[in-house]
Amino acid sequence: MRVQGRFWIKEQDKNFLGHGKVELLERIAKSGSISKAAKEMKMSYKAAWDSIDLMNRLTNEPLVVRITGGKGGGGTQITQKGLEAIRIFRNLEQIQEELFALFEDNLNTWDSVMDYSKWNESAKRRFMIQTSARNQLFGEIVKITEGKVNAEVALKVKQNLEIISTITLHSLKELGLKVGIQAYALVKANWIVVFAEQPKGISLRNCIGGEIKAIHQGVVNCEIEMESEGVKFNAIITEESNKNLRLKVGQKVWFGFKSNNVILGI
Repeated sequence: MRVQGRFWIKEQDKNFLGHGKVELLERIAKSGSISKAAKEMKMSYKAAWDSIDLMNRLTNEPLVVRITGGKGGGGTQITQKGLEAIRIFRNLEQIQEELFALFEDNLNTWDSVMDYSKWNESAKRRFMIQTSARNQLFGEIVKITEGKVNAEVALKVKQNLEIISTITLHSLKELGLKVGIQAYALVKANWIVVFAEQPKGISLRNCIGGEIKAIHQGVVNCEIEMESEGVKFNAIITEESNKNLRLKVGQKVWFGFKSNNVILGI
């Protein structure tokens, strides 16, 4: 099975850019002629010009301009704004294709992947990213505290569950993070410290209590799966640490990790 689709960029409730319009712009850029581009696309000159005229009227700067005179008797030229529009649209198409390809991989197990019964409406609409981070949390930014160099961002994952991340002011600006927007928090499993008793006086900004749901043992390391407020966390510790802590399924534990080990994404 394959997932396919087309999208349009609208302005003033009118179709500003679409696959056909972008192809027309590309052909004009190559040939320098509206008539040649229209002929190659098997469309009338009037239809081609009407499309160009609409795009030009919907922007502050024209995407296509006429050039009069010169050695070749004039022609048509794509402006820098037009080239930028082509580049952005093609980038969006590439993102769409990657998203569809991701969905194709999961079509046969769609129900188990989406697990709608446990997701709220915003979670159903979110884009499923793929990373090597074992813990991928989704929530809403509820507080941002800025310092001289870094910013502390609080992400609300559940009613009583918040994750704190420390990022640079540059990253805060680049991501456009603000209170009220949704974001991801990524935490690698080997960045998490496991405590059998609630720790006190530690420097770890995040310390989350929950119940061990599973222990996956290995030769050197083992993976501890913990659930808190319905959210699952995974930590990787050594088998020696597992033995010293005497961990077992059903036990109450605390997962601690530094705020600068929390990667934020949108």
